[in-house]
Formats: sequence, C-alpha cells, structure tokens
Amino acid sequence: MKKFKATDLISYVLENHPNAVEILTQFGFHCIYCPASQMESLEEAAAIHEIDINELLKALNA
Repeated sequence: MKKFKATDLISYVLENHPNAVEILTQFGFHCIYCPASQMESLEEAAAIHEIDINELLKALNA
C-alpha cells in the first residue's frame, strides 16, 4: 500500500486507499465528497476539523 503524507490531497487518498472513506469518516471528515474538499490536503482538512494530523496519518498508513 502507498504511504500517505500530510500534503496529499483528499481526492488522491480516496483514489489510492481501499478504506479511506471509513477511516476519514471515523476521524470526522463527513464532507469528503464535497467538491471543495477534493482539492484540500489532509493537513488542511485536519486543521479545519481540529484533527491530529499525525493520528490520521498513522491510521491511513497502518
């Protein structure tokens, strides 16, 4: 599986991680299919939702 970084766009993660929807939803990303969110990086979205980016990356890269 690919290794994800904070700078990766949400759209990239959704295309390349088989459980991205489940993981992102568990972390509170409920607007992952909104057109604007597709161009946000994981880091930007985490900051907006007050989510620890390191914990999110740990879950995505597990």
